[in-house]
Amino acid sequence: MEKLFASANIGRYKTANSIAMAPMTRSRAVNNMATPLIAEYYAQRASAGLIITEGVAPHADGLGYARIPGIYTLQQMQAWQAVADAIHAKGGLAFMQLMHTGRIGHIENLPEGAQLVGPSSLAAHAKIYIDGKGLVDMPQPLGMSVSKIHESIAAYAQAAQFAIDAGFDGVELHAASGYLPNQFLATNANMRTDDYGGSFENRSRYVLEMVQAVCNTIGGDRVGIKFSPGMAFNDIHINDSAIIYEHLLQQLNHIPLAYLHVVHNEQHINQPGGFEPVLAFRNWYNGTLLVGGGLTANSGEAMLQQGLADMAVYGNLFIANPNLPQRFKQNLPLAEANKSTFYTPGAHGFTDYE
Repeated sequence: MEKLFASANIGRYKTANSIAMAPMTRSRAVNNMATPLIAEYYAQRASAGLIITEGVAPHADGLGYARIPGIYTLQQMQAWQAVADAIHAKGGLAFMQLMHTGRIGHIENLPEGAQLVGPSSLAAHAKIYIDGKGLVDMPQPLGMSVSKIHESIAAYAQAAQFAIDAGFDGVELHAASGYLPNQFLATNANMRTDDYGGSFENRSRYVLEMVQAVCNTIGGDRVGIKFSPGMAFNDIHINDSAIIYEHLLQQLNHIPLAYLHVVHNEQHINQPGGFEPVLAFRNWYNGTLLVGGGLTANSGEAMLQQGLADMAVYGNLFIANPNLPQRFKQNLPLAEANKSTFYTPGAHGFTDYE
């Protein structure tokens, strides 16, 4: 495990090891606010070289799921301070993931005055959970006006500043998993005919403007971005995937970032227009690359040894094993996460793993 326990360079920071904790929705926020329980959860996992938090909404429109947190008000920012303090007290490094769910959601999960929005007025063919009702079909979103697009980009920049003000070390921009930036890239969710739709260059515009706005606000060396080529989750399809991602990464090479985070997806390789994301991103991107997706200690070490990644990212293993780096290092047995408690309220299945 030589490489897993070597430090990595993440923008202006040097990590304690090369094991990153993946961003994972846990649905424990109360009134869309961080809580002491959330602070305890992250503090338990602070031995990760880098913690990337669950997705945090930069705008009220982005709160599509039940019980997810936001950081678009001063009160929310102040609630996150206790989380950052708890992580730092244990010697951890943490980036807050900013996640706007876009068309993925339901008006009943949104606060009063918020809107379900997307690049176009096209509903996702998927279901969403509502407390008290269970799974329901996702409704048709409001297609965003250009002014609404600009408002959302400004919201990312403000949320990033709030994250830094709360004490976080940086932010990760969630451009994966079918959420708003990914929707702009998608050929089945973006039917716009203006500067934000049509060609791959235009469909990339939202992501690139969002990245630039955030970098201008807090500095690129405190900004990461996550992509998930080929992931169909949340009804996403991109029929020119290789072309648009190569274009994006070529552009991002001109904007010094802390890192780029990619999800390894073997199923994508054999799809029409598919490609091997890790190999392609390593070739296309000049900066620090984080890779996740079902890794084990051995496969993560191998990926680092081969130079395919600079940090290995772990999700479910961190849920059930708060001291995952120690367990890897001492070759201790790994606990298995209880999937039935991934998104339930309260401490059970959240902070009660040992």
